[in-house]
Amino acid sequence: MLELHCHTTCSDGSLSPSQLVEAAARAGVKALAISDHDTLAGWDEAVEAGSRWAVEIVPAVELSTVWQGRSLHLLGFYPRREQLTPPLEKRRQGRIRRAEAMVQRLTELGYPIPMPNTPIAPGRPHLAQALVRAGHVRNACEAFERFLGDDGPAFVPYEKFSALEGIQLLRSCGAVPVWAHPGLFRGDPLENTFAALLGAGLMGLEVYHPDHSVRQKRQLLKLAQKHNLVVTGGSDYHGPNPAGFHLNMMGLSLDLLDALKAAHAQVSA
Repeated sequence: MLELHCHTTCSDGSLSPSQLVEAAARAGVKALAISDHDTLAGWDEAVEAGSRWAVEIVPAVELSTVWQGRSLHLLGFYPRREQLTPPLEKRRQGRIRRAEAMVQRLTELGYPIPMPNTPIAPGRPHLAQALVRAGHVRNACEAFERFLGDDGPAFVPYEKFSALEGIQLLRSCGAVPVWAHPGLFRGDPLENTFAALLGAGLMGLEVYHPDHSVRQKRQLLKLAQKHNLVVTGGSDYHGPNPAGFHLNMMGLSLDLLDALKAAHAQVSA
């Protein structure tokens, strides 16, 4: 009944905020986080839709940072909009420059595509779809495997903005910083990265994610409990996809939201 990681057309999702809220309500979700990449643009529409569908909207963001030369994402819950919006605009401009650099690399490799025409900063999923439309690949998975993955020939890292800086930024804006899908990070052993993030003020771990194995969930839950951290989870939903993640697939209890709200009260005091 709880979804704490979802995306809309304000970043790289395929449903508008109101469409996402409706889909979540129909899937039985009672509380939904709008956690678009580096933008808060979907909040207002989602809150309005939430009032119609009896879904509590949790304001959030997924912040793009770098650690050990690899992208590391941080979820920030309940940030103060007026403080976070200006630095997020800088991040958005950086995402545009990154996409332009990846388009240039694809052209040099012999697979030209136009810069995706989106109302927000394009990400790798937008580039993947452009490769499909151009006939260079059969589907988005192939685009990532051949070109856009972290070790792919067209990959360009985010502009330097460390995960430690990201945590500090989120906390300065009254948000609860949570490490998103830590089981997917490949830049350093999990224990080393966790220690560094914890020292910078990390307050939570996204334990429940569709790409986490049972072993990883147990490891992350143990770390969270040992250090008294918030536990979150979600489907990382980007829109309808028969082969992809679906809303409410994690079956998470609303009890997790109580701990998150308590942590927010602590950081915003």
